[in-house]
Amino acid sequence: MNSESAVLLGQFLRSPAATGAVAPSSRRLSRAVCAPVPEGGEPVVVELGPGTGPFTAEIQRRLAGRGRHLAVEINPLLAGRLSARHPGVDLVVGSAADLPALLAERGMAAADVIVSGLPWAAFSPGHQAGLLRAAVSALAPGGAFTTFSYVHARALPAALRFRRSLTASFEEVVAGRTVWRNLPPAFVYHARRPRASAVLR
Repeated sequence: MNSESAVLLGQFLRSPAATGAVAPSSRRLSRAVCAPVPEGGEPVVVELGPGTGPFTAEIQRRLAGRGRHLAVEINPLLAGRLSARHPGVDLVVGSAADLPALLAERGMAAADVIVSGLPWAAFSPGHQAGLLRAAVSALAPGGAFTTFSYVHARALPAALRFRRSLTASFEEVVAGRTVWRNLPPAFVYHARRPRASAVLR
C-alpha cells in the first residue's frame, strides 16, 4: 500500500461519511471524470472533494497552465498534502456548499466545469440536496458537471435519490461505461446544461 492509499484509508476509518473512499481513484477513472475539462481556452474548473488528488493531477495535466483551477476540500490534512503537491491550484479548506460565494470572492462569475469527488451516496437527503444546489448555482449556463458512483452502491436509496436529483437539475445526464480498473469499480455521470428551475429553487 502506497502512502496516499494509507492516508486515505486512515481518513476513511476516522470519518467514512466525509471521506467516502477507501482507495484513491485510478488513472482510468480520473481520465473519464475529467474528460469535460477543455484542452483549449481559459476555462474555470472547480474540483469538489479532491481527496488525495488523482482528479487534481488530471485536471492540471489537461489545463497545462491555462485557466483557473479551484479545489474545495473539507479535510485539512488532505488539503495540506494536496496543496504541497499542486501549488498552482487555488485550494480552499471548506465546504462545497459555499461554492457560489467562493467563486464570487475570486471575481469568477461561474464555473465552466465542475468535477466532483464527493461521496454523494453517503450524504443525508438535506446535505445532498444543498451541495448539488450549490454546484448547479455555480455553473455557467452551458457548463458541465461530472461525478462518479461506485457500481456496488448504485442501487442504494441515497444513490438513486442522487440520480433523480441530477436528472431534475440538468437537461442532459449520461452514465458512462463502468471503469473496472478502479477500487471499487465505478462509473461516471456526465451532466450538462443546468436547468434554470434547479438554480432558482
